[in-house]
Amino acid sequence: MARDRASRPEAKPLRLFVAVDVPDRVKGELAAAVAAYRDRIPARWTRSDGWHVTLKFLGATWPRLVETVHEAVRATAAASTPFESRLTEMGVFPSPGRARVVWAGLEDIKGLFPPMVKRLDYLLAEHFVPEKRAFTPHLTLARLNPPRNIREFTPELVGLAVPSEPFAVDRLVLYRSRLWAATGQERCWSPTMKSALWPSR
Repeated sequence: MARDRASRPEAKPLRLFVAVDVPDRVKGELAAAVAAYRDRIPARWTRSDGWHVTLKFLGATWPRLVETVHEAVRATAAASTPFESRLTEMGVFPSPGRARVVWAGLEDIKGLFPPMVKRLDYLLAEHFVPEKRAFTPHLTLARLNPPRNIREFTPELVGLAVPSEPFAVDRLVLYRSRLWAATGQERCWSPTMKSALWPSR
């Protein structure tokens, strides 16, 4: 959550994150590839319409900071060059023995995802805590709570190939998410702004 230094009353915060979109056709192919595992792994599976490559989760963001976030997204996009990626294989965080998250990885041969993450962290550091963990581009497919040994259910899952056709990474999207009041789980996502990456100049 944003670091709030204001003392005056303010409108309710927005739940925001910065992401890269994946084409619907790629998400559809991935959904078909993982369908057989949904009944084998005791996890809360995410919906395919919520599969984004999250670069920075901002969490609850006070309305007075939204324009600052917009500026950071635009500046990061302007400093980044479009490139191609594709799905690669499945994996888990933090380890197979204590899996909390099941994910599908993305190809990043030139290492172009992490610089965008670092720039967002730098530009927003005054109001949002920078991420300390190394960035791994991925789509979150499922969450396990409590963590489990994934090999008990699917010994073959980690490293399972889920290749896709290449797709363009050519814009950043700022999303607002809304939660179900009863469960705290995300119920919908809506883009609030998009900013195109700039070709090499």
